[in-house]
Amino acid sequence: MHFIFWLLAFILSGGAGYWVYNTDKKRAVPYPWLTALLRSLVVFLTLLLVLAPVFTITRNETQKPVIVFLQDNSRSMIPALGADSGTYGKNARQLIQQLGEKYKVVQWGFGSAVQTDSLFQYHQTATDIAAALTRVQDFFGRQNLGAVILATDGRFNQGMNPLYQPLALHSPLYTVAIGDSAAQKDLRVAQVYANKEVTLNSQFEIRCDIVATQCNGYSNGIQLLDGNANVASAPINITTDRYDRSVSFTVKATKPGMHHYIISAPYAEGEKNITNNRHDIFVDVVEEKKNILIASVAPHPDVNAIKEALSGLETYKVTVRTIDNFPTSLSDYQVIILHQLPMAGTKVAEEIHAAGKPVWYILGPHSDGTAISQLQKQMTVNMNMNAQHDVLANYNTTFNLFTLPQNTQAVLDKMPPLSAPLGVVQAGPNAGILFTDKQSTNSPIWLLQQGTTPTALLTGNGIWRWRLYEYKNFGNHNVVDECIRQTVAFLAANTNDKPFSVSLPKYVWRDEEPVILNATLLNANNEQVNTPEAQIIITDSAGNKHNFALERNGTAYHLNAGVWAGGTYTYAAHTVYNGKTYNASGSFVVESVPLELMETGADYPMLYGLAKKYDGNLVPAAQIASLYDSITHNQNIKPVIQANTQTVPLVDWKWYFFLLLAIAVTEWLLRKYWLAQ
Repeated sequence: MHFIFWLLAFILSGGAGYWVYNTDKKRAVPYPWLTALLRSLVVFLTLLLVLAPVFTITRNETQKPVIVFLQDNSRSMIPALGADSGTYGKNARQLIQQLGEKYKVVQWGFGSAVQTDSLFQYHQTATDIAAALTRVQDFFGRQNLGAVILATDGRFNQGMNPLYQPLALHSPLYTVAIGDSAAQKDLRVAQVYANKEVTLNSQFEIRCDIVATQCNGYSNGIQLLDGNANVASAPINITTDRYDRSVSFTVKATKPGMHHYIISAPYAEGEKNITNNRHDIFVDVVEEKKNILIASVAPHPDVNAIKEALSGLETYKVTVRTIDNFPTSLSDYQVIILHQLPMAGTKVAEEIHAAGKPVWYILGPHSDGTAISQLQKQMTVNMNMNAQHDVLANYNTTFNLFTLPQNTQAVLDKMPPLSAPLGVVQAGPNAGILFTDKQSTNSPIWLLQQGTTPTALLTGNGIWRWRLYEYKNFGNHNVVDECIRQTVAFLAANTNDKPFSVSLPKYVWRDEEPVILNATLLNANNEQVNTPEAQIIITDSAGNKHNFALERNGTAYHLNAGVWAGGTYTYAAHTVYNGKTYNASGSFVVESVPLELMETGADYPMLYGLAKKYDGNLVPAAQIASLYDSITHNQNIKPVIQANTQTVPLVDWKWYFFLLLAIAVTEWLLRKYWLAQ
């Protein structure tokens, strides 16, 4: 309260007390000074409510440092700890109890998700270290975070590598290394690269990474099976204790339908973990011929380059049109490629919107970026088409929507720049960025947007030069043509001309997750309907059949078939619409191999690097108790005194009202008593 308010309250309350004192003295009140004092207090407290209704109170609070204990709660902890599981749990709980006496300790378990209970149960089916550290940063980054204790074997199978994640963690990170760091004999199929859909009679590549430790002297052949038939074999000879090599198979799609390929690596002698020597892949071979429309503002060499890249594929029929000869109907085309279209002043945008077809936009000076943004709501094109500049392409190695030849980056390094407009493109969710601008890695050049109606965007024109330069430097057009073909195949993948079809988000499932199936039924106008009932039969490898009714979901069908045991399953769905029976069939695989067992052993180098990056240190699990001394002797981990200022209105204090009332009643009672004498 301002000084003038206090002074005014004292003067007025003092005046009131003086007046009461003189009056009561004349009345011969026994103690006039007492009634005067009580009256002064009543006036003073009342004036405070009027003159200073709000008080500011400052409290100093001591905030203890927060110690976050992150325990890996995945299934890989069971073999990593072995017989020491009970001892480790006891030591870890004792450390948490000791730290709790000086700090605020938060206990979290993590695997595929973070949990706050059952820290030492080790039941989660995957490990995501980066996500757990990110959550610590999100929850406690603005508090007095003293330290993070990460107890794990260092093996992760989800999320990014925590060593390279952009984490603003300003507190020390102590890692507790669990498990045996000695490399075990193991041969595994680490990763597989294959296109989800290929065309009939075309050749495609299936590539896998073979990783081996302590398998020096191993010599055998990696097999590719189509069902039970051996399709191809690739020999490998391991001459080192650490081996990492990509193996490639070239396959010709001679039969339409969904193909179940298996990559199998014969196990090495003495190898304990043979569950990761196999990998299942599903590739859909399509035979229907799809109509592709390439429309441009005017004849352009890019159009001819795209046409030549697609001309060798029997499943595509390519039609080229210019704006002055644009088709009156787009219903006959499965994919539309627009070169510098839509253009302002034309009706192309309206016709594209009405058609609802997958579109590949190639930008140029005549393109209307606003119209492109409005035609699809997932990505935004904010570019000045009149301001063109040169951009060099860089291959995004994290792109996974389809597979390109291994020498893609080497080819791109020899490519001339594309001519692209100035500005930015904001990709939507589920976007795959194939190429980025070398000078700005966040700026996409070639991207593919997944969705109900997929979309592709190439921000620059001049890919005809790419074909010329690739032929000049490498004697072929393989990489550029494959980029064009795979982009068109991506767009055409969802353009199914079959009236009734069943699809799965993926065809290889784990035995701990429910299998999901989706189905669509198209009427004569290619509109989705689900008025008739639809049934599906799932058959396991032993011939046992399981009947389900597909549930209606919007205008489509959906089925959560639940969790299944490991094995190969086939499905057959059928429905009757307008008196005609429609069928759809396929297969899927349920893996009984736990994700946590795909890679065994402890990664001490990663844990050491993580601790060093965040100014902590690494301790073996048997020495976890030593972290108490490390943390308590760290001078940077100390309490923080925080001043909290609070504004409190006097009217909110109930006791203030009762105090005022008590003083006033006391004066009234005294005066009544004394005047009654």
